[in-house]
Amino acid sequence: MADSSFDVVSKVDHQEVDNALNQAAKEISQRYDFKGVDASIEWSGEAILMKANSDERVKAVLDVFQSKLVKRGISLKAIDAGEPQASGKEFRIGASLKEGIAQDVAKKLTKLIRDEGPKSVKAQIQGDELRVSSKSRDDLQAAIALLKGADVDTALQFVNYR
Repeated sequence: MADSSFDVVSKVDHQEVDNALNQAAKEISQRYDFKGVDASIEWSGEAILMKANSDERVKAVLDVFQSKLVKRGISLKAIDAGEPQASGKEFRIGASLKEGIAQDVAKKLTKLIRDEGPKSVKAQIQGDELRVSSKSRDDLQAAIALLKGADVDTALQFVNYR
């Protein structure tokens, strides 16, 4: 019998992020507490740029954006937001999307599977993703449950389950 396997990846649906950003921009333009503070959120190349005229307001813009991401099913671990920085009269926060599993995180996950997972499960690092295989599909289900409970700062998705 052939091995069953699945891939562990960290990808972000850019269309959903764009939709969340547009929803946040609309809410910011309409909310009363954002009137007169020059608050905005927009794409800046591949990054997201949030602006407002005070430290607290720009953090509130980030909060609105994060709530829209959660409603659209995007993990907050996939967004890497910086601290507010003063730029002239305004404060800015830059946020970028994190995609792909970093090498050190992949090694941590393979070690976790090797140490705590079922003995028949094998994990291999393939570029910026992880291939997990086993003869038993039940063991693969246990490995998925183990990885979901793992404390990593990367959003994990499980694809190509076969």
